[in-house]
Amino acid sequence: MKLLMPLRVPELAPSLGRIIVPRRLLDPWVPLDDIREELATRVLELGGEGRAASRARVLEVTGRRAWTAAWDHAVRRTGARLADALDAEITRTAREVRLPRRRLRRHLLTNAEKRAIVARLGTGGGPFVAALDELEAAAARAADASVLEKDAHAGWQEALRTVARRLEAAWLALEAEVEAERERWNPEIEALAAWRPSLWPIFVVWAPVAFLLIWLGLILGGYVPAPAWLARQLGF
Repeated sequence: MKLLMPLRVPELAPSLGRIIVPRRLLDPWVPLDDIREELATRVLELGGEGRAASRARVLEVTGRRAWTAAWDHAVRRTGARLADALDAEITRTAREVRLPRRRLRRHLLTNAEKRAIVARLGTGGGPFVAALDELEAAAARAADASVLEKDAHAGWQEALRTVARRLEAAWLALEAEVEAERERWNPEIEALAAWRPSLWPIFVVWAPVAFLLIWLGLILGGYVPAPAWLARQLGF
């Protein structure tokens, strides 16, 4: 009878690195620490659930689906917050230049643009996805490993640590993309800040009105003779 190797989930916190302890000179322009902490917490919970699970479930609990769900959730939250921050900056700039509200709506992010932002934020997750592929392969070997096949168990543990390290790299790439997204939208915001209302209404509407008022003033002051039809109306 084959005696299966017990599966022990390794400590993942050291492999998460800067997801747990960020080391940066400047904070991101969009606050992300709560999302980062939520991601770290979810991974640590994943490890805890794996240690408490039966051998039959430990590979599922710590498998691709759980890691992918944690990462995708962090990317979606970051994308939504970034889109809100950009919309707020566009709105603030539009109010400063007194842009009409109907024109402001054309500058706010569309749903397609928001989806594109989320897609760009996730581009740094390529190595993370590759590490998940390796984890799946290592888990398949560990699932049937006997107590004599220690290399299969050690390989699975190392695959878990590698996934955690690649998740750290994916998060750092996401933070860099947040900064790049700001640069991507700066030209549009600067163009909006340079907007000025058109002067044609002044010349088409207000200039004739001003001329008419001045002309009436001169007539009432006696400096200019009034036309016959206006003189009858005014009782001159």
